[in-house]
Amino acid sequence: MTEAATARRSRITPEREAELYAAVLDLLREVGYDALTMDAVAARTKSSKATLYRQWGGKAELVARAMRHGKPVHLGAVDTGSLRGDFHAMVTRDDDCHMEQNSALMRGLAVAMHTNPDLRRAFRELLIEPEMAEVRRVLQRAIDRGEVRPDNPAIDYVMHMMMGGFAARTMIDELPPSQAFLTSYVDAVVLPALCA
Repeated sequence: MTEAATARRSRITPEREAELYAAVLDLLREVGYDALTMDAVAARTKSSKATLYRQWGGKAELVARAMRHGKPVHLGAVDTGSLRGDFHAMVTRDDDCHMEQNSALMRGLAVAMHTNPDLRRAFRELLIEPEMAEVRRVLQRAIDRGEVRPDNPAIDYVMHMMMGGFAARTMIDELPPSQAFLTSYVDAVVLPALCA
């Protein structure tokens, strides 16, 4: 995060910030990204639109930060002592109900990212790149423990595999992702690719 963004966001208390993010996610679920406006966020949160722009710069950054804030556990902090345990902890950090809500929200945002470069950039900078860095830390610990060879070509595709399992569940099975599905997916697909 840039120094200007840090200074820009420092005037809001953590409690107020969490309240704003929750309102943004609620609005996204109700109307979708394209219909979401800063006016609607301001009205819902009893904020001024100027304050929202001053703090977040625009809708794309506000939405990406709201999504990031909703993550209950940072992946890099997961350290169970084994790669299997770490991956299971990652995919079970949300309960099934929360996972279903997030899955629907992410499908809508994925469509919006195709036509909105600001949203795509904000997601890349604020969600995707930080999560990739955290997964790399988890993988590096597995390499250091000898569970994964450092030259295993599957290392470069872990995020693709994990996101693919999450997204494909709804498209193929017409069911939301669940803890049971994702842990079995990790055991059947991700771990064999990494630990072969």
